Amino acid sequence: MLTPVDIGLLILFGAVLMGPLVSRPVEHNLELFFLVIGVAAATIAGVWRLELVEEALSEPLLKGIVPAVLAAGLLFHFGKARIRGALGAISRRTHLRVFVFLLVALLGLASSFITAIIAALVLVEVMYTLPLERRARVRVTVIACFAIGLGAALTPVGEPLSTIAITKLKGEPHHAGFLFLLQSLGIYVIPGVLAFAALGALMATSGLRDDVGTPATEVEASIKDVLIRALKVYVFVMALLVLGDGFRVLIDKYLIDVPAQGLFWVNMSSAVLDNATLTAAEIGPSLQLGQIKSALLALLVSGGMLIPGNIPNIISANQLAITSKEWARVGVPVGLVALVAYFVWLYYIPFP
Repeated sequence: MLTPVDIGLLILFGAVLMGPLVSRPVEHNLELFFLVIGVAAATIAGVWRLELVEEALSEPLLKGIVPAVLAAGLLFHFGKARIRGALGAISRRTHLRVFVFLLVALLGLASSFITAIIAALVLVEVMYTLPLERRARVRVTVIACFAIGLGAALTPVGEPLSTIAITKLKGEPHHAGFLFLLQSLGIYVIPGVLAFAALGALMATSGLRDDVGTPATEVEASIKDVLIRALKVYVFVMALLVLGDGFRVLIDKYLIDVPAQGLFWVNMSSAVLDNATLTAAEIGPSLQLGQIKSALLALLVSGGMLIPGNIPNIISANQLAITSKEWARVGVPVGLVALVAYFVWLYYIPFP
């Protein structure tokens, strides 16, 4: 039976789902929006305590994602010219399909250590140099973002989703540590990254062109931009931790008994909502490991289907001026096929 607390939290959950879709100011200020909703959810649920405040303030730093974003951002800023030159030289000396396969595979696997944000920035730099017409460039970019979003989940450094999942599962009964997601999801994620790399290579075989230029949308990032990006990631992760704790009442009451197969398809909603948000709202220690695997894999794959679903999507679409329709034409069918493949693998193939 719904209680006043349940109703209040459901209203807030609806605001989280719809806010970024219907309001451009919300979409451009997600960190503050989620912080406000998180504070409201924690207040309605009555979960405020000193430990929650300490966790929200410290975990984005202790789990390493903010220091990693800051350090990698500074390194990328000062080494950008050399990186672009090296990538351009390598691409000119390597067969296009081989280069794209290696690029997508390496960025996907490395994103769990260099962060999904930096992997996306490197991807954008490469897309500036590859001899691809717009349609082929969009296809390769979307596929690469699927791989980056998937691979970044293997460590808590990679992206907010993994940081939040580890934080929420670190206690009883899962005792999640740094390698928890790698051990739990690696067998599914690594082949998935390689499959996306192969698909990206196939996408790169069409639409070759001779003229290679830099899109007019390119904007040079300053040191201030690097610092602001790190601060936004800090606020974003902090807000999602508070948000997740506030929604724990709903998780424990309504999701704990949902079969893993049900959670898998419910989480297709991460196509329109950043998957870290749903991780904060759904994942909790009361879930079984099978439920956690099912929910996270669905979140990771669905997050690549549309631009709002994942941080790499947002960065790449913004820098390369990819429209929502262009992204959806590639992301939705690819994501649906990947979801079906993972569903069959999880529930119909006897493999750990």
